[in-house]
Formats: sequence, structure tokens, C-alpha cells
Amino acid sequence: MGSVLSIGAVMAAELSGSEALSGTAATLSTLGAAASAIPLARLAQRLGRRAALTTGAFIAASGSLTVIGAAALGSFPLLLLAFALLGVGTAVNLQSRFAATDVASPEHRGRDLSLVVWFTTVGAVLGPNLIGPGEVVAETLGMPELTGPFLIAVGAQLAAAIVYLIALRPDPYLISRATPSDPKDDAPGMVRGRGALIFAIGSIAASHAVMVSVMSMTPVHLVNHGVTLTIVGLTISLHIAGMYALSPVFGWLSDRVGRVGTILIGQALFAVALVTVAFGEDDPVLVTIGLILLGLGWSASTVSGSALVADLVTGAARARIQGRTDLSMNLAGAFGGAASGLVLSMVGYSGLAWSAGLLVLLIVAGATTMRTARPLSA
Repeated sequence: MGSVLSIGAVMAAELSGSEALSGTAATLSTLGAAASAIPLARLAQRLGRRAALTTGAFIAASGSLTVIGAAALGSFPLLLLAFALLGVGTAVNLQSRFAATDVASPEHRGRDLSLVVWFTTVGAVLGPNLIGPGEVVAETLGMPELTGPFLIAVGAQLAAAIVYLIALRPDPYLISRATPSDPKDDAPGMVRGRGALIFAIGSIAASHAVMVSVMSMTPVHLVNHGVTLTIVGLTISLHIAGMYALSPVFGWLSDRVGRVGTILIGQALFAVALVTVAFGEDDPVLVTIGLILLGLGWSASTVSGSALVADLVTGAARARIQGRTDLSMNLAGAFGGAASGLVLSMVGYSGLAWSAGLLVLLIVAGATTMRTARPLSA
């Protein structure tokens, strides 16, 4: 998935011939994740996490192969389909974090979820840096430019599918169904605090839109300022490191200081990140620092928001609500990716950052309302 984030916008701009369409890479990837969130959740409900995660990984592998075919044919529509298929890989990664909560104790739910997110760091940071090795692979095999990393991604996604299929035993979701954490839970499950649940899902979705909108346009912005693709890959990899590397810290904080408080920490990090990239748009170093802070803000908000969703839903309803959470998150990301290209072309990179700040204010207002109306210790 890191390969999509780092070079997807560049490929979309080249094949479409329009910078305004560069955001379609992130848009179609997030739409693919959104479209698959509910089906994967239902598959998990019926057959368990193992079946859902394995199926999604195989579909993502087919997306990587389709990218290569689209580049070889010079087909922009086929490239869009490829990004949509690759987006299923994002849905798999998102569902895997909820798998960590299936058998977690309530007091350690944030920590356990964040550990799964944290292990994503290795592959997520490595992905954008596959541009260099990928170019060697592409040149050796006579493949189209920029497609080498996607051939490497095919192997990675197939390996993930095999790990899910063989090693995810016993299935955590089936265990949670057989041994509910609360003996009062009925078979269909229940939702505790619908207002809090709406806030949790909304904060996850809006935070994802902030991150995707700025991140997806950063490669285009940097390339237009003469930055090499290798440096672009490094910038995105550092951003992704921010997204995942400190997730255990934010998981620990969400267990200790509260879910809503940690979401507010994430919004504070977002605010600093957006100010940094807005005023430092002409300096690649400041843009990189801003992207790292952007990743940290996303991590704090997403880890704590996801833990809050897991707190509020029990039993069989859990997978269904988690699927809706990921659907909302990815639809918001798709909107952010689609709008970001147009905003970039109209008001520039700094204008994009200020526009994303409006969503931050919205989340802060919602969190303030939640804490005033009903403090949440969970």
C-alpha cells in the first residue's frame, strides 16, 4: 500500500495528462476500501477473520498486477480499476486492527489494537522506498516505468494471504462469539451510547480525510518543485512512520487518559502539521516535518477512535459496526483525495492545508461537546 501512496498520484497524472486528476489514485484506493469494508465485515461475521483477511489480500494482489497492465497499455480507466482493487488491501489492514480487539480485555483494548497498527510500520515505511529497487526490477524485466514496486507488492500481498490462511488460528472473532466478554450480552450484540459512537466514527472519518487530502497531494507538490522521486518516497515513508511507529504510545494513552482526550491530542498534532506545511510549502524539509506530524495526528485519532468504537459495541454487532466505521472512514478519505486535486489546482498547497484545518476544528468542537455532555472515561 505504501507504493500506491508514494507514486500513485504521479502515475495518475501521467496517464491522465492532467494534474487535477492526480488525486484519483487516493480516491479510487479509498473507494475500493470503502466498497469492500461491509462485505469483508459480513464475511468475518459468517466465517471469521481468517477468511475475510485472506480473501482481501488476494484481491489486493490482483490490483497490483492490474496496475502493471494499465501502465503497459497506457489505460487510465484500467489504472483506476487497479487502484480500487488495491484499496481492498487497505480494508484488510483496517480490519486487522479490530481483530486485535476481539479477545482483548477492556482495560488493554487500546494497547492491543495499537500493537497491530504498530507492526504495520515495517512494511508501510519500506513500501515508498521500493521505488529505487522497483526501477531496477522494471528495467531488468523490461516493464513500464514506475511499475516495478507493484511487482514486489504482488509477492508481499500473496505472502500476507498465506500468513492469514495458515497462522491465524484459532480465529479471534469466532472465539469472541463463543465467549462473550459480558454475560449479559445477547446474541445479536448491543451498542452502548449511540451519541458517543457517532462521534467516534465521525472523528475517525474526518481525521482520515485530513490526512489523505494533504498526503495524497504532497508527491505532486514536491515533484512540481523539482524534488526527485527518491526524495518523495523518503518523505512519504517518514509520514507513514509517523502514522504507525508511535501507535503503542497512543494506545497506552487512550487506555490511561481516555479515548476522547487522546483524539484531542491527535487534533493538536494535526493543527501543528497543517501550519507547518502551509508556511513551509517551498521548503521540502518543512514539508517532510509537517507530513510526519500529520501521520502522528492520524495515529492518535484513529487508534483512540477505533478503541472507542470497540468499547461501545458488543457481540455479533461488533463486526457489523466496525465495517460501517471503515466504510465511513474510507468514504471520507475518498472525498478528501478527490477534492484535494481540485483544491491544489485552485488555491495551492498552502490553501489545501488551511482547508483541511476546517475538519480539525469540527472534530475539536465535537469532542468538546462530548466531554461537556457526558465525560467518557473509556
